[in-house]
This record gives sequence, structure tokens and C-alpha cells, in this order.
Amino acid sequence: MDRSLEIKQNLEQVYENITSAAFRAGRKPDEVRLVVVSKGQPVETIQAAITAGVKIFGENYPEEAIEKIQAAPAMDVAWHMIGHLQSRKAKLVCSHFDWMQSLDSLHLAEKMERLLAEHNRTLPVLLEFNVGGEETKSGWLAGEKINWPQILPDIGQILELPHLQVRGLMTMPPLTANREEARGHFKKLVELQKTLRVQFPQANWDELSMGTSSDYEAAVEEGATFVRIGTSILGPRQPRHLSQTANLRQV
Repeated sequence: MDRSLEIKQNLEQVYENITSAAFRAGRKPDEVRLVVVSKGQPVETIQAAITAGVKIFGENYPEEAIEKIQAAPAMDVAWHMIGHLQSRKAKLVCSHFDWMQSLDSLHLAEKMERLLAEHNRTLPVLLEFNVGGEETKSGWLAGEKINWPQILPDIGQILELPHLQVRGLMTMPPLTANREEARGHFKKLVELQKTLRVQFPQANWDELSMGTSSDYEAAVEEGATFVRIGTSILGPRQPRHLSQTANLRQV
């Protein structure tokens, strides 16, 4: 089967599921945008996905993403950073990406602010919160309400940075969570969103990025405006060490 046709069929199935979940929650399906996670996928797959109608790609590793971004310069697509970003790689995101969905510290925010100011550029961002309490996950610890007041000073300072446009919240539930366990984490993020709207009414908290291949329907039912789905649409990923080796060989 033609690769773009295969991806298109996968897209149609995912959109059908999103539509059903939205209707179950009394929402409009077009309130939810699909971020196709393209980490570990070759440029050829990206091009096939664009042909199939993908509009937003999500990447975890800036260096890996650059080749893909440069391969589609005139295409009507957006690139979202969705993984943990080391501050030393922030320049790549500030100069090449359209959104930053995983802003997880004041330190990183201040570094990005300086870089964006140098480029005279603004960047929409989502603040990442660790609602599952996993030590291996990035983001402000928000699993317990008792921690929420400790988060507020950082957020207040980030909202003062003129080149970062805070648009909402993002979370990644524990990998071991099933759909209903994940739903509890989504509910917690929505509750935090309500709290931030009260604490910082001048800011825009409309966006919620939550939900992946295993739980995106529950995420939509709970209010997600972005869902991040990869292998269900693009198929298996190339192991990262193999893609890195391939890049080294090309150099």
C-alpha cells in the first residue's frame, strides 16, 4: 500500500475516534487538534504524512527534527516541541519550532526568553506539569494540591516574559496508567487549569495538551485541546540509536 494512503487511513480512524469522544463529552470535534508525534521517523515518512494531510508534527529531539523541518520548508505544517528540552539546545527550538509544549522550568523559560529576544520572535508555549508524581518525568510537581502554591511564583515570573506566549498546560501520565487511571491525571490537570485561571486571570490558559495513543479518547472527554499520537498513525519508530548512526554516516 502507498505510504501516504496508509497514513491517511490511520488519520481517518483517529479523527473518527476523536469525534466520537468529543460528542460523548458534549464538545465540538474541531476543538481538538491532533499532534502527530514524528520522533524516530525518517524524512520520507514525514513527506508521506504531509501528503496524507498531517498539519502538526510533534518532536522530542531538536537535532533530529531539524532535518525534517528543513525538508518541508514551504509546506503548510507546524512543528511542536513536546519532549524535555535541555537548555543548551534551546536555541534550536527558538529558531525552528512553532510551539513549545513542554516548558518545564523557570530557568529554561528565562533562557528561551533571551534567545527569542535576540531573534525578535515570540513563541507560544505550554507549561508542563507532572501530575503523576513520577521522578523520571519533567515538569512542575503537581500531583498533590499541597504543592500548587509552590508553583505559583515561577508561573508569575514566566508570565512576565514578553517573548513567551503562555497558552495553557501539558502533562504526560505515567506509562503504566491504563485509560481510566490516566483519566484521573487528566482531571487533575483540568483542576489545576481552573486554579491558574483564578490566580492569573490576565493569562491565557485555554489549551490542554494531554492524551496519547493509549488514552487520547479519555483525554478528549476530559477537555484536551491537543492530543499527541505517533505510532498509531505513522507506524513503528526507528530506534533512536540507529537514526543517530545513520546521521553520522551521512556526515
